[in-house]
Amino acid sequence: MTDYQRLLQVGRPPNISKLFPNSRALLVSGKYIDLAMLKKGNALCIAANGRNHFVIRGALRAAQRAKSALIIEIARSEGGAGAYCGVNFWNMARQVDAVCNELGITIPVAIHADHYGIKKEADIAPAIIEIPSLFDAGITSIAIDASHMPDDQNLLASIEIIQSVVPKWAGLETEVGEIKGKDGLSTVQEALFLIQGLNAHEIFPNWIALNNGTTHGIQASDQGIHTELTAEIHRALEKYGISGAQHGTSGNNSERLREIARKTRTTKANVATALQMISWGLEVNDYGNAILDADGNFKKVKGEGVTEEMWQSMCDYAAEQGWSGGNFKKLNLPFENRLLGQPADVRERMVKRVEDFVFHMIVEVFNSRDTADIVYDLIGSAETCDPGPKAKRIETPEDWTREKILEKAKSISSNKGPKGDFDD
Repeated sequence: MTDYQRLLQVGRPPNISKLFPNSRALLVSGKYIDLAMLKKGNALCIAANGRNHFVIRGALRAAQRAKSALIIEIARSEGGAGAYCGVNFWNMARQVDAVCNELGITIPVAIHADHYGIKKEADIAPAIIEIPSLFDAGITSIAIDASHMPDDQNLLASIEIIQSVVPKWAGLETEVGEIKGKDGLSTVQEALFLIQGLNAHEIFPNWIALNNGTTHGIQASDQGIHTELTAEIHRALEKYGISGAQHGTSGNNSERLREIARKTRTTKANVATALQMISWGLEVNDYGNAILDADGNFKKVKGEGVTEEMWQSMCDYAAEQGWSGGNFKKLNLPFENRLLGQPADVRERMVKRVEDFVFHMIVEVFNSRDTADIVYDLIGSAETCDPGPKAKRIETPEDWTREKILEKAKSISSNKGPKGDFDD
């Protein structure tokens, strides 16, 4: 392993070095995480959605225990200007850095802004103003998600935003097809259109997220990921150096997630709702889906997670707001400080529950154990915070002007599924 002090000097992006000049935390570009998973082979990095401080703490402890690289992320809906979580785009890196230094965490961690949603053309200009503030606050990887828009507008918005405000060294995720479960599944044609157009403009994403059969939040069925569709799209994109980002993992059992690791080019797996529920002390099944009782209520495990009194307060508050099921996620913001104010032993059991679940996922499902050493070696060889793109320009820029993008999009045949405000 390369000397750790040297890794800190050369491997941390400029925003991280500026924010945390005396830190011992190895916060890195998402590019390195992707490369490490590819080098190990059939490995997914857990992208732990830090909806609360306990999830962040537990995930970091688990990754250190497993010597695994890690991604900590929050989506725009959860941690943006209209956040429903106490953890947000502007404090997430600070929380991760503080915990790493407190606990002596030395595994490499990427700080990812997930689902930075662009839902209409009017969202582009504000995004160009706001996104630099995310990087100023320590983000090292971002998902520009304009998948809510038609294919041509998705591509054009992505080009404009990425070229304007995403640093070249940052990890980059793009998306085609909103996450709508069995409806509006992504196609090879749609994915190629997006990636070819980006390639022509010298934009080389690390990851592409697809609508490949999952939904966010609590799953009502075991519909799950379409592995063969995912593999087919990844094969079509192989020469463009694209890895997959798998969303909606909480509704898929362990064997299906292992299949994704074995059969596709996926290197990033988002885990969100499961970690929230586990930290609170709710009963979950093998794949982190909360178990409901006969009346459709969550089942709290006595003596696990939050105190029984706190859980009752959370349920009462949700009832007052008219929240049920997946909308319990909105409890994160009003209860974050109250949860942090619980006794030390309660806070510890919340963290430990997350730690044990994430450790199991890393070791038994995602196959990312010992990938920290791979990142160390990659940084040591590159001697820079930016390992560079995985691909080179293949497409001709003259074939991907605005006018030709609009024209090419007319030939795309796809079913976007039902309209609606689908959650990020």
